[in-house]
Amino acid sequence: MVYDLAIVGGGLAGSALGMALARHGGHVLIVEREPVFRDRLRGEVTHPWGVAEAVALGIYQPLIEACGHPARYWSTPNGPRDLMKTTPAGLGSLNFHHPEMQQRLLDLAVKAGAELRRPAEVVSVAPGSPPAIVVRSDGSEEQIAARLVIGADGRYSRVRKWGGFSVSRDMDCRLMAGALHHGLALSEDIVQSMRNMGLKQGIVIIPIGRQRFRSYLFFRHDSRLPLSGQRDGPAFVEGCVATGASPEWFEHAQSIGPLATFNAADHWVDQPYRDGIVLIGEAAAAIDPTFGSGISLTLRDVRTLRDCLIKLNDWKLAARSYAEAHDRNYASLHRQHNWMRELYDAVGPAADALRARALAKHAEDPSRRPDFIGLGPDARSDEQARRRFFGLD
Repeated sequence: MVYDLAIVGGGLAGSALGMALARHGGHVLIVEREPVFRDRLRGEVTHPWGVAEAVALGIYQPLIEACGHPARYWSTPNGPRDLMKTTPAGLGSLNFHHPEMQQRLLDLAVKAGAELRRPAEVVSVAPGSPPAIVVRSDGSEEQIAARLVIGADGRYSRVRKWGGFSVSRDMDCRLMAGALHHGLALSEDIVQSMRNMGLKQGIVIIPIGRQRFRSYLFFRHDSRLPLSGQRDGPAFVEGCVATGASPEWFEHAQSIGPLATFNAADHWVDQPYRDGIVLIGEAAAAIDPTFGSGISLTLRDVRTLRDCLIKLNDWKLAARSYAEAHDRNYASLHRQHNWMRELYDAVGPAADALRARALAKHAEDPSRRPDFIGLGPDARSDEQARRRFFGLD
């Protein structure tokens, strides 16, 4: 038996793609290693441009009904931004507890007709025509062929390694510490975001429903030690307050999830298709999570690949078309994020002078800033846009 798609990983990318192709009659296999999805501090905010992708994929309403929490506003130094009024999609952000989202989408994929093997582990991938995977389950191994093998196994993708993809990586810049709280004294309709340029650190607090908030503190990789475990809970709150959060937000809150720190540097592959293997989501590009664009980019990947596979009978051509579109989308976001990192994190007299010039221009005209929240990769990111962002025009 040859499947149309053999998908390695049943998280956001794998389940959404499996559901989408199964709904169009595809013979889909999803292999998921974890018997139960666990909280590992993965992304939980979807920007409006990514929410539009969720709508196009038919998963927005099912997520809202099961675990999704919409937030209309995004905090800024000038007050809350009404995302529904200021973005082309006319939508707010969509937030959720990541394990709940994963399970909901996996259930939808199975309901659509995808075959699921769980818990099962892919132990090797053989590129080729057709490509094949070897699945280990219940003490035995089976080789399975497919028209395409999909690597949807995250930022530490083994499919990427087995497929021989070359990985590029940014230099270390930021670390990001995350925690899960219940009962913060905050509105559940606003994503809180603020920066402290003196400390070179920032916070993002995302309401995910039922009085739960995912809180993130990010800082230069060389500015402080990583935070981990409940013993560092007070230090995490202190860091948030030092950045600009009110102590009252945390006064009656409870820590209800893991506290951990991870490196936020991007790593990615160019052309995430070769020899029958396609990479999607973080297997293709793990993007700096401090900007919150990762889930939206994953949904753009899934929708783009779905459309290419449905439109084109030649799936090699479809996969190449997807890979080219992915590279364009990721490159645009990477440029925009790099500008923001340079503006806020660079040190030295020249950086200070550039920052003062740019921020003064932004105060006069906020449209100089790339709108990666509202427009994502569709925001302009060419040289003219860069010069305008830094006030060099």
